[in-house]
Amino acid sequence: MLQIKIKDILNINEAKLIKGNPEDYLTNISKDTRTIQKGDTYIGIKGEVYDGNTFYEEALKKGAKTCILSNISLNNNILNKYPNCNIIIVQDSINFLIELATNKRKELNIPIIAVTGSVGKTSTKNIIADVLSTKYKVLKTSGNLNTNIGLALTILSLTDEEIIVLEMGMNKFGEISELTKIAKPDVAVITNIGTAHIGNLGSRENILKAKLEILEGLTGPLIINNDNDLLSNWYKTTRIPNKVITYGIDTSSDYKAQNLSYDKLGSHFNILDEKVSINVLGKHFIYNSLVAFAIGDLYNISHSQIINSLKNLNLEKSRMEIINKNNYTIIDDTYNASYDSVYYALEVLSSFNNPKIAVLGDILELGNWGEEIHRNIGKLIVKNHIDELITVGDLANYINIEAKEEGFNNNLSHNFKNNEEAIKYLNSIKKENAIILIKASHDMNFKEIVDKI
Repeated sequence: MLQIKIKDILNINEAKLIKGNPEDYLTNISKDTRTIQKGDTYIGIKGEVYDGNTFYEEALKKGAKTCILSNISLNNNILNKYPNCNIIIVQDSINFLIELATNKRKELNIPIIAVTGSVGKTSTKNIIADVLSTKYKVLKTSGNLNTNIGLALTILSLTDEEIIVLEMGMNKFGEISELTKIAKPDVAVITNIGTAHIGNLGSRENILKAKLEILEGLTGPLIINNDNDLLSNWYKTTRIPNKVITYGIDTSSDYKAQNLSYDKLGSHFNILDEKVSINVLGKHFIYNSLVAFAIGDLYNISHSQIINSLKNLNLEKSRMEIINKNNYTIIDDTYNASYDSVYYALEVLSSFNNPKIAVLGDILELGNWGEEIHRNIGKLIVKNHIDELITVGDLANYINIEAKEEGFNNNLSHNFKNNEEAIKYLNSIKKENAIILIKASHDMNFKEIVDKI
């Protein structure tokens, strides 16, 4: 548990204790009044919609002992209701939080593993944590709280854990640089370089450059996907002081999966003369498992422990989740979407002999590349011998257009304006024995389609 006396943080970000006891401790820092419990520390964060600094009264009502706030006019009548509370005013609460976490990291003598990449960060983080948990107490990023705020709160939530696994996300240059300098990871993973956020960064080459910022704080080995063209080329042409560990399926790598197969129970492969089964479908989850295998080796976990852990992965809902209905099967991959994840999901769908239906929606945040990337998915529909195509959205319609231009059956290709129309159609057709993949960016709310068919 965080044990820092208030008096010891008053030099951070011009922090001033305007009410309370400097000998009290900061405990369990939270930015969400809904999770505040008695004795906790509430920090007000100004967001795009709400200013968390204005919710200090609610935090105090919930039992917060200390509030850390910035740019707020306080109501003395409210504060007088809570005579034993501590109120700390800082110049900028986000900068205060980051500096506090940076200082805390310097005191820690435990390894930190950082995971970044265009897709697969959250799943990879969770699988790594599952494997490490067979031997160690592990703290990991909650959900996908992978920004500077989430990362700082994760580090500050450490209790008696022995290893931390952090997810690092970014939308633009400089963000990974900030995160890696806070965390100073002992091991870093780059899962791939795809097209996520290409609308912000302009090219995959720029995405690579942004992800490689992780090296700025890295103190140990870097683990990369050697099948990814940009990462592989970078590794072949660049020399860095860090050891590089590679994993892959299609290329020679330190950790290479072979003899891949899929069924309704999950994915199966061989690695280092060991047979591995995971309870989720997809080549992308095999890649994630290879990372966990490599990290298990780094931290002296036996292969039998690693393999047993991988048998029953604890993944978030709607990530290639298999839902068996009475006479058909849904693959719910509605958590989010990118070109790369659609590529792998369609590859899995194509591996089944059953009738194959793809229900796809818009992939967002692609900027000027939206039409091209969706048209490329249309080519994948034909390449993977999908039997019926259903899309929702203006961008997803390009999947239809391209698939038809590539020879897909016009009568089995449909674009709908909204989810309701797609649901009505899906409930009207014969789905017996079919495998139905449902996938789109999170904001398309395709979970609604899963729930209603």
